[in-house]
Amino acid sequence: MNGKIKNLSEAIVYYSLEVKENDKVLITTGSTHTNDLVKSLVKEIVSAKGIPFVRYIDSEVDALLTELTTEERIKILQKQKQFDVDTFDCFINIRYLTNDYVSKNISSEIRRNIGIATEEADDIRINERRWVLLNYPSHLDAYKAKMTNEEFYDYSLDVMNVDYKAMREMVEPLKQLMEKTDKVHLVSPGTNLTFSIKDIPIIPCCGNSNIPDGEIYTAPIKNSVNGTITYNTPSPYQGNVFQNVSLTFENGKIVNATCDGNDEKLNEIFDTDEGARYIGEFALGLNPMILHPMGDILFDEKIIGSIHFTPGRAYRDANNGNTSAIHWDMVLIQRNEYGGGELYFDDVLIRKDGLFVLPELEHLNYDLK
Repeated sequence: MNGKIKNLSEAIVYYSLEVKENDKVLITTGSTHTNDLVKSLVKEIVSAKGIPFVRYIDSEVDALLTELTTEERIKILQKQKQFDVDTFDCFINIRYLTNDYVSKNISSEIRRNIGIATEEADDIRINERRWVLLNYPSHLDAYKAKMTNEEFYDYSLDVMNVDYKAMREMVEPLKQLMEKTDKVHLVSPGTNLTFSIKDIPIIPCCGNSNIPDGEIYTAPIKNSVNGTITYNTPSPYQGNVFQNVSLTFENGKIVNATCDGNDEKLNEIFDTDEGARYIGEFALGLNPMILHPMGDILFDEKIIGSIHFTPGRAYRDANNGNTSAIHWDMVLIQRNEYGGGELYFDDVLIRKDGLFVLPELEHLNYDLK
């Protein structure tokens, strides 16, 4: 395991972040359980002649602080986030998950006010700084993945240490095809959806920011989305977990949103602001080692044979003009064991039941056949 931790640290420092001399790197972590990785990262940053800093933030304490936030505290949070992006060149965020519902009592108003106050700093951090987000394997993660703690720890590190350089080369034909595509058509049980991605940039994600990684994303033209999509994986967000979310669109806008259970809470999220009812991202999951959902979007959005279709804010590098305080990745798996489905580009079948059918893309199926 020490070898896998070292390999992961080296990949983050030298490949993902490309740490240079005198780069100031902030490592934020949620538990002392992550110390083996934190210490390994510190050593690699120093070896790269960077300057490491470490900040510990307990998730339960942070949730309570946020739940009890006042206007004065929001002003200080704004200054703190601005200080971070003014001071640090690189950010490493190591999450250690122990409770999916830890933040469920934070009000929508507080979330909205914090989002508005920190929007500028967050935009700089996401789009102008180098960053990596990862989950250190926890007992909760192992439980959700239906594995023993030892099995998940080993699996998680293997997934995070895939050959991202090779993946980037393999994704290139798909990138080129998507760059020529106008109309996208998705068909699955409960799903019949069309939209355009014409002239929106196509961005492969192969280990540069998320760990684990393995996706390629763009955004639909904002008002082009029509039809219905039904997601067949858990959709966690803001301290709640929603099942079987179904969204119906007219000219880009979500006009109906349902789920198994709390429709009121679901729609409250979509009423956060005007952009929350429009889509900011469309992506294909491509990681061959991630096959099944575990209710953690950092893993689930990379599931091979899946798509995610994201209400809320668009990324600056694939911008369709949609702005929002939310960015909610929701996943639909189209492999056979999850009900199957088809993906069409300009009325040509590209992927059926999670497997690419075009000869130039079949290598992205790995050995799933």
